[in-house]
Amino acid sequence: MSRLVFGTSNPNKLKELRALTPPSIELVSMLDLGISDELPETQDTIPGNALQKVEALYEKVKMNAFAEDTGLEVDALYGAPGVYTARYAGPEKSAEANMHLLLQNLKDIENRSAQFRTVIGMIWEGEKFTFEGIVRGEIAKEKSGDGGFGYDPIFIPEGYDQTFAQLDSSIKNEISHRGRAVRKMLAFLEEKA
Repeated sequence: MSRLVFGTSNPNKLKELRALTPPSIELVSMLDLGISDELPETQDTIPGNALQKVEALYEKVKMNAFAEDTGLEVDALYGAPGVYTARYAGPEKSAEANMHLLLQNLKDIENRSAQFRTVIGMIWEGEKFTFEGIVRGEIAKEKSGDGGFGYDPIFIPEGYDQTFAQLDSSIKNEISHRGRAVRKMLAFLEEKA
């Protein structure tokens, strides 16, 4: 069994990824290894943050590892919040405040198209790799649903009329940006194993 360290302390992300990971890979989090400090994310792009985070994690654990960075990119806002998705409304990273600010900023805007983009940075056997997953959709006019986390209550993926927070988690995992990036990573790992 291969052990892979996921650079997160977010239990929601860990739960989502464990549901997608095959039994041949033991997915452990930073908290499982007793690491509680946050990984740096000071780059100005999502891929840059993903690689910066995994490099910092690899320095700590010296094991195969990956980290991801995810951004919500709204077309009418020229890709914002983008790399600032988690702290759009301030450094406290409040999902409620972030959603409120985004809805305010889109109040009188017709074009509500957007995408979620996840980039995974991975160090496997000392080599660096990236995997990207994108899901297109639109920003709802108001929050709906109590599942998921982050911006899920206001993001409606293409082909659906419900938000990520309303959809069953198995559907969300199947179509989500993170799910798509993770499946690319897992396909890569199956080749390597």
